[in-house]
Amino acid sequence: MQEQECVPPIFITGIWRCGATLLYLLLNQHPDIALLYESDLPLLWPMFRLPWERKHWVDKWQYWNASVSRHGLDPALLCSPVRSLAEAFEAAGRQYAAQRGKKRWGCKSPSYLDRLDALAAEFPHAQFVIVWRDPEESCRSAANVTASGGSGMWFARPGTKQKVILASKALKKQVDVLRSKGASVCEIHYRELVSDTKNAMQHVCEFLGAPFDPAVTVLNNADRSAVYKGAHHALARGNKIVSTTNRHAPLPPELAAKIERYRALWKAEAGDTWLLTKHFPESRSAKPTLWERAMDRLLYAGLRARDTAPGILFSILPVSAWQMYRRRRYMDAQWVHRQITDK
Repeated sequence: MQEQECVPPIFITGIWRCGATLLYLLLNQHPDIALLYESDLPLLWPMFRLPWERKHWVDKWQYWNASVSRHGLDPALLCSPVRSLAEAFEAAGRQYAAQRGKKRWGCKSPSYLDRLDALAAEFPHAQFVIVWRDPEESCRSAANVTASGGSGMWFARPGTKQKVILASKALKKQVDVLRSKGASVCEIHYRELVSDTKNAMQHVCEFLGAPFDPAVTVLNNADRSAVYKGAHHALARGNKIVSTTNRHAPLPPELAAKIERYRALWKAEAGDTWLLTKHFPESRSAKPTLWERAMDRLLYAGLRARDTAPGILFSILPVSAWQMYRRRRYMDAQWVHRQITDK
């Protein structure tokens, strides 16, 4: 790759159903910023350690989650040999931005929440924007989309809501690591984003060193072309910024009680020094026992291993093996592609 002007990428992440998609849609309307939507190329990192697989990274990436077609990228312009994940990711991000007459590039994905240190190692000058949301609200939102079926059924997988709870702490640890290394980090809260959008976006633009533009405060001209299909993105396809804080049915009592215990624990540990706990109400609830915390950490590790294992296997095995797998499982080698995009 030819030497180019250093343009630090922008990475947006948060736990699932945290409002990061809303931030993505708003920020992408900035005249100088173009973000990929859940490209998840970093999840395929083993592919770039294997020379024979690295040569086919564009085709494999497309088959993984249709990122090439979803973002309207030209595969021919990405065919130059790359030596690393960073080179490939930057080539895709720069092309996406250039097609829109923009310079700043980046990506939004919840999959990065426990990989921020790895991203910072690949991109030392990257800027990270973290969206926090009360895990109770995120779980209620996840429960709501489960009923939609289709792509929303991802949230119905066993343990998913428990994973949403523990992900907040995992993300906090990653943010602490970034800050300890001097990385550029901005944190915003979902409630501030939906209730005081202008001030929240002014804060984000100032952090990014981008002139504030009123276009980033409304969804009227938001580009949703790369967003996955599915009822779980129904609000993202609307033109109004809608708070979903109180729009969902109550959670099962056991899950609600677990969330309350962890909120009490985190509030006691961090007080108002953590943006998430700063918005927690005072609670006299009992904290989770050491046993519960240990079992939940094991559960979280197992669930995240379940999430990341397919990407690692996909990186190592040839596309033909995955075509055969999808043909046998779904009776259609292109079934996954059609579930996530019309392109």
